[in-house]
Amino acid sequence: MAWSRPDGRSPDAIRPVSFQREFTAYAPGSVLVKFGATHVLCTVTIAEGVPKFLADSGQGWLTAEYRMLPSATRDRHSRELYRLSGRTAEIQRLIGRSLRAAVDFAALGPRTLTVDADVLQADGGTRTAAITGAYVALHDACKLLQREGAIAAWPLLHPVAAISVGIVEGEAIADLCYEEDVRASVDCNVVMTGTGQFVEIQGTAEGDPFSRSELDRMVELANTTIPQLCQWQTEALAKTATTV
Repeated sequence: MAWSRPDGRSPDAIRPVSFQREFTAYAPGSVLVKFGATHVLCTVTIAEGVPKFLADSGQGWLTAEYRMLPSATRDRHSRELYRLSGRTAEIQRLIGRSLRAAVDFAALGPRTLTVDADVLQADGGTRTAAITGAYVALHDACKLLQREGAIAAWPLLHPVAAISVGIVEGEAIADLCYEEDVRASVDCNVVMTGTGQFVEIQGTAEGDPFSRSELDRMVELANTTIPQLCQWQTEALAKTATTV
């Protein structure tokens, strides 16, 4: 029997997605992104200078931090203050790698962009929502640099977005909510550019190993849903930002 999704979506359907730009007053780029009941605040700040390994290179850098608020889930979890969990460290590295694929660091110049992704409410797919929303915030931060005359050339190469896909009771589905995520026999996160190239594929069997055909089905789902996310990013950036 095919898996019946809790919200009645078809296997390839994404949850309702929205981007609320200029969500905070002080960050050069800030977006509240919603994938259904998953809500992530993505901000981008700018600092002159780069890490030591890039000194005198003339190139910029991008780094990322990810946190989940204690009340983001039904049961409160403690803040990670002095030592990150392995999950948190892995997710923020993924966010950084994904967004660096969108940036021409020579055009950015010797400055550092810091992406902060703070999960306000979690219902599955927090890392993929963070990547997709953070690209919009990154675009707004670069627009500020452009308006101020700090950059001579546009530093973004292409959009970047991400989606979770998985196998639940033998069926490949896209954009898993929490209830689906905990039931999934395979959990996969896919990051792609708006030009259709892959940045990263993270796939894990939660029990029995999965087959090549199952992997192909999940990747194909990502390949058909991520262009829709990139289109929504473009539409959000074309609108006048709404400030809370």
